[in-house]
Amino acid sequence: MYEYIRGKIIECNPANIVIEAGEIGYFINVSLNTYSKLNGKKEGMLLLHQIVRDDAHLLYGFEDKAERDLFRNLISVNGVGSTTAIMMLSSLTPEEIANAVATENVAVLKGVKGIGAKTAQRIIIDLKDKLGKLYESDQILPLADNTILNESLSALVMLGFGKKDAEKVISGILKEQPQATVEDVIKLALKRL
Repeated sequence: MYEYIRGKIIECNPANIVIEAGEIGYFINVSLNTYSKLNGKKEGMLLLHQIVRDDAHLLYGFEDKAERDLFRNLISVNGVGSTTAIMMLSSLTPEEIANAVATENVAVLKGVKGIGAKTAQRIIIDLKDKLGKLYESDQILPLADNTILNESLSALVMLGFGKKDAEKVISGILKEQPQATVEDVIKLALKRL
């Protein structure tokens, strides 16, 4: 099993990266989160996860350990393969996934392409205890903030903003200002969207 790769970035696409290390080019599947952190760089290092199948040896690369650990936890869930796990990590940040699992928010997980209600519930059941250990409690939004997040999100969606964009902005505001009221969050979000 490979642990990491460091080298020259030859090609960088939203779904994959080619890194040259030791005069060999490695094709590595990545999430959108990892792509955005490496895009524009000449060299980089990725933590790896290798999957060996009858027809292929696949490499998945991650910019940080938390994302790789979450990927490994996701593919351990029955019905979640590597493609679905990468799709989840491209649609949501690791913190958003951990928060959705901790608060049993099926709707957030169902918002990812390819995840239905049953799979979302299975992810929550299988990973709730595991993710609680991986992520410190201060990284997961408390229940009161979750109510503020939901109310603010509803208001912004009703105003015509996209759900995913609004959710990312609101999450950022709540991390910066955990004591903000719904009104404060909406006002700040309107300035940022």
